[in-house]
Amino acid sequence: MLTTRSVSGSSQSPRSPSSQPYLSVSVTDPVKLGNGVQAYISYRVITKTNFPEYQGPEKIVIRRYSDFVWLRDRIFEKYKGVFIPPLPEKSAVEKFRFSAEFIEMRRQALDVFVNRIASHHELQQSEDLRTFLQADEETMERLRFHETGIFKKKPADLMQIFKDVQSKVSDVVLGKEKPVEESNPEYEKLKHYIFELENQLAEAQKHAYRLVKRHRELGQSLSDFGKAAKLLGACEGNALGKAFTELGAKSEVLSIRLQKEAHQLLMNFEEPLKDYVRAVQSIKATIAERANAFRQQCELAETIKLKEINLEKLMLTRSDRVGEAEHEYKELKAEGEEASRRFETMVRLMNEEIVRFQEQKTTDMGISFHEFAKGQARLANSIADAWRSLLPKLETCSSA
Repeated sequence: MLTTRSVSGSSQSPRSPSSQPYLSVSVTDPVKLGNGVQAYISYRVITKTNFPEYQGPEKIVIRRYSDFVWLRDRIFEKYKGVFIPPLPEKSAVEKFRFSAEFIEMRRQALDVFVNRIASHHELQQSEDLRTFLQADEETMERLRFHETGIFKKKPADLMQIFKDVQSKVSDVVLGKEKPVEESNPEYEKLKHYIFELENQLAEAQKHAYRLVKRHRELGQSLSDFGKAAKLLGACEGNALGKAFTELGAKSEVLSIRLQKEAHQLLMNFEEPLKDYVRAVQSIKATIAERANAFRQQCELAETIKLKEINLEKLMLTRSDRVGEAEHEYKELKAEGEEASRRFETMVRLMNEEIVRFQEQKTTDMGISFHEFAKGQARLANSIADAWRSLLPKLETCSSA
C-alpha cells in the first residue's frame, strides 16, 4: 500500500519533526549560459528530505528546461491515469526568452511543476523523480539524449506515423471505420466538465492579461503626465507652479505603484490562471490516453473472439494446427486480460485524480482571487490617498 508523504513548498522549510517524512524542493537561481541559439537558462534545484531512498538530507543539482521535459515525459509514460502536472511552454519569441520577467515566470512555474510531482502520493515515489533530483549533470545529459519515443524517431519514421494517423482519420470521416468510444455517463460528464473548464479558464486568463496590460499602460501614462506636469510647474514658478510640480511628483509615484501592482497581478493572478489552463490541457492528454486504452481493449476483445471461433473450427475438423492456434489464443487472451486491467486501473486513478484536482483547484483559485482583490483594494486606496492629499493645494489655486 502506498504511503502519502508530506511535502513542503519551495517557500517553506520543513518544520516536521525528524520522525515525520518530508520532501522539500526549490527551483532557484536562474542563470543564462551560452550564446546565440545555444544559450539556455540553468536552475539550481535544492532538495531537502528524510526519505530513506534518497542519498542524504540535502542535495543541490543544476538543471535546465529540457531536464524538466525529460522528467515529465518519463512520468507521463509510466503513470497512466494520473493527471501529470504541466510544464510552462517555451517562449516562441526570441527577444522575450531571456527577459528578467520571463525568466522569473519560468522559474516559478518550474518550481510549481516539480513540487506538484513531489507532493503527489504516487508520483513522489517515482524513480525518475529521484534521478532528476539527485543525478549529476552528465548523467542527466546522457539520459536526455538516450531517451526513446516518438520525438527521438527518425524523420522517415515520423512521416509514416503521421500518414497512419491521417489514414485513420480519413477512414473515420468517410465512414469506413467507426471510432470506438467509451459510453459511460460519468466519463461523458468528466469530459464535458474538462472541456468547459478549459474554455472558461482561458477566457479568465485572457482578461487577466488585459488587466495587467491596462495597469502597465496607465502606469506609463501617469509617468508621462507626471513629467509634463513638473515641466509645466517649472514654467509657472509660483503657487500654481508648485501645485503642478507636486501633481507631477504624485503622478510619478503612482506610476511606480501601478507598475509594481501590474507585476504582482501577472505573477499571482494571470500566471496561476495560465497554469491551470495548462493543467486542464494535461488532463485532456490523460483522457486521450484513456480513449486509446479503451480502444485497444475493445480491439483485443474482438480479435480474441475471432481467434476463439477459428480455434473451434480447427478442433471440429481435427486440424493439425489446433495446438498452434490454441497457444495463440491463450497468449492473446492473457494480453486482453492485461489490457482490461490496465484500463480499469486507469479509470480508478482518474476518478481519484479528478477529486484531488478539484480540491487543489478550489484552494489555488481561492488564493489567487483573494490576492487579486487585496491588491486591487490596496492600489485603489493608495491612489485615492495620493489624489486626496493634493486637493487642498489645488483648491487653493482654483479659488485664488
